[in-house]
Amino acid sequence: MSERPTSTRVLSHLGVMVVVSAVLGVLVAGLAIPFAGVVGVSARNVADTMDNLPEELETEQLSQRSTILDVDGNVLATLYDQNRVEVPLTQVSRKMVKAIVAVEDARFYQHGALDLQGTIRAFITNTAQSGTVQGGSSITQQLVKQTLVNQAATDEERAAATDDTYARKLKELRYAVALEQNHTKDWILERYLNIAYFGDGAYGIQSAAKHFFNTNASKLNVLQSATLAGLVRNPEGYDPTDNPERALQRRNVVLQRMNDVGILNSKRVERLQSKPLKLDVQKFSNGCVFSAAPFFCDYVIQWLLKDDALGKNKKERRSLLNTGGLTIRTTLDLDYQRGADAAVRDRVYPRDNAIGALAMVEPGTGDVHALAQSRPMGADKAAGQTYLNYTVPKKYGDSGGFQPGSTFKAFVLAAAVEQGIPLNTQIAAPQTRTFQQNEFKVCNGQNFSNPADYPVSNSTGEGTFNLYTGTQKSVNTFYIELSQRVGLCKPFTLAKQMGIVGLKGKEGADRWMVPSFALGVASVSPLEMAEAYATFAERGLHCSSRPVTSIEDMAGNTLKEYPSKCRQVMENSTADAVNDVLRGVIEPGGFASSWQLDSPAAGKTGTTQDGKSVWFVGYTPTMAAAAMIAGANQSGTPISLTGQTVGPTTIYSASGSGFAAPIWGTAMRNVMGELPNEDFVAPSASDVAGVPTTVPSVSGRSVQDATRQLEDAGFVVSYGGYVNSGYAEGLVAYSSPGGGAVAPSSSSITLYQSNGRPPKPPKTNNNNGGNNNGNGNGRGNGRGNGNNRNDD
Repeated sequence: MSERPTSTRVLSHLGVMVVVSAVLGVLVAGLAIPFAGVVGVSARNVADTMDNLPEELETEQLSQRSTILDVDGNVLATLYDQNRVEVPLTQVSRKMVKAIVAVEDARFYQHGALDLQGTIRAFITNTAQSGTVQGGSSITQQLVKQTLVNQAATDEERAAATDDTYARKLKELRYAVALEQNHTKDWILERYLNIAYFGDGAYGIQSAAKHFFNTNASKLNVLQSATLAGLVRNPEGYDPTDNPERALQRRNVVLQRMNDVGILNSKRVERLQSKPLKLDVQKFSNGCVFSAAPFFCDYVIQWLLKDDALGKNKKERRSLLNTGGLTIRTTLDLDYQRGADAAVRDRVYPRDNAIGALAMVEPGTGDVHALAQSRPMGADKAAGQTYLNYTVPKKYGDSGGFQPGSTFKAFVLAAAVEQGIPLNTQIAAPQTRTFQQNEFKVCNGQNFSNPADYPVSNSTGEGTFNLYTGTQKSVNTFYIELSQRVGLCKPFTLAKQMGIVGLKGKEGADRWMVPSFALGVASVSPLEMAEAYATFAERGLHCSSRPVTSIEDMAGNTLKEYPSKCRQVMENSTADAVNDVLRGVIEPGGFASSWQLDSPAAGKTGTTQDGKSVWFVGYTPTMAAAAMIAGANQSGTPISLTGQTVGPTTIYSASGSGFAAPIWGTAMRNVMGELPNEDFVAPSASDVAGVPTTVPSVSGRSVQDATRQLEDAGFVVSYGGYVNSGYAEGLVAYSSPGGGAVAPSSSSITLYQSNGRPPKPPKTNNNNGGNNNGNGNGRGNGRGNGNNRNDD
């Protein structure tokens, strides 16, 4: 037999009745005086206290999880403070509605803010049982409490929202009355189902349905509904993933309660209570660690945190991402990502003392289609994990980047073309040469301030080269001489305009506008290099890297769009010429010729002189990618690759062609089926000097027509006088170099006119003299055939 209730317990419960009677007003006003007398509280004090409380409860927007999608709408990651997806009551199973009402507030649709009958019943039951057996709070009261807890911003506010005091109960009751006055019962129940915590990290009925049963709230059956309805009272204690026995018992209590209120008959309840829980637990990952593209996901978040339109400071922006229920649509293509991951994974292993990384950017849009790196995301350094994002600029990933070597020569090449330096320009390039640094011009027209000597050496041989062969063989002394002729300002400025963001020092000075700029002494990321080379692919149109296309709010309305940001930074003809030169690196004779694709491609190798990093940046007209392997210990400190075992290979001599180009080539071949087979636009011989150009055949034409045709092809025309020819007098007999020959654009083609007298036939069959067929023998300086694969 239970103990008789003590006078203290009786007085405590009578105090609750005072609160109840005060709020119910006229209906039970008479009850307040005797109860108040018992507990020593006057009815006037109760009424005064109620009058001083706020009349309305502000219900803020519930925290909802945001979703990051790839370009095809696949989920990459979810972000949340509370794992919640808000749904309207119409999208909640009626079985679930009946179950939650039955067990929490069976008379919800009959009473007002308070259920006096239920409160009295709970008072009597709990007093008789010497404990809390039944709850007397209505669903509206519970909603008030959960709202106050949910909206508490400090520990003090959270403690006040759960204090077991009459002041707190009075406040809740007043708020409950206000909610009933201002909202419908359906609104209150909908809000309650969305705010409730169901345990194991699931907030709201939709997340709970997905988490515990892998279904939507609208599809919950009776057993599932009863299970979830039973969790709300004690989410941790009844958590079916930790306490399946208690959860089963609680579910059966709910089923019995549904029988008690007439929803289910006894036979069905008995049958249902014999069933197992039948959980189908789905884990929701919060953040990027378990994403199919973790470092791209992290890049998206860091990129959005820099957007002032999403909040006045970083804290507000992060709160929006984690609570706003946003749909973030990105540019990532999982086919490209898988291809990039496989290419990096095969060549560099997580625990290597090296970082392998690759970025893929679409020319013309800046869309980032893939970011891959060899070290997985995580905190276990022994397993090779890291949170540093080595694929993106420092502002987005905290990695300082690595020197890109000779991939920077492309900026000098572009500047030379822009300044009208012919591609066939010959420069003597000895094995070693010492330059004077103060003989290099900077942007203000003055000389570089440091007067010190600058010794430069080649790893690719010596000789005399033009812009084709000097680039194809990546000759250092050639390019430093070319940099001296071009000046440092234009290549440096182009690099910044094309997306290289790390060129300034801490004080904003142009830190890397130095004579060694062409050799890639600045530290950069693969994403920067892919973005820059995508500018060449798009014929001089630079588009900033773009990971996000739009953000939608929880209702599906577009909150913000992120259009491509593109600007023409060089002439079409300049980019066309650079593409023509860089094609030679991948075509036969080039350092990366073994990684030719099934469609036209161009690129540039890069190797630092100390062997700390190797690069290959290449592109087709529709896709650019930058691959890198950099020596780095598990803390990320740069070290030499020489002597390191990287992936399946020990590196004895580091080179971009030998180690980075295979990553690039594998990744690009993995996605070739996704890419259109397009060709580059041939460089305009009339706009770019020194382009290898086929000489048109002009024999038999008028001098005026021949001159126009040759000039249109980019040549300078001169005249050599009259010669014997079978053509009519005055017409062109032949040119030198002749039709079909290849000569550099802007070079001179000499025209010879016919005097109308055919040449005399040869005296013997063995004598070919005088039989000029007009073909000439001139040859232009085209791409070289260097076979040395050691590049800088």
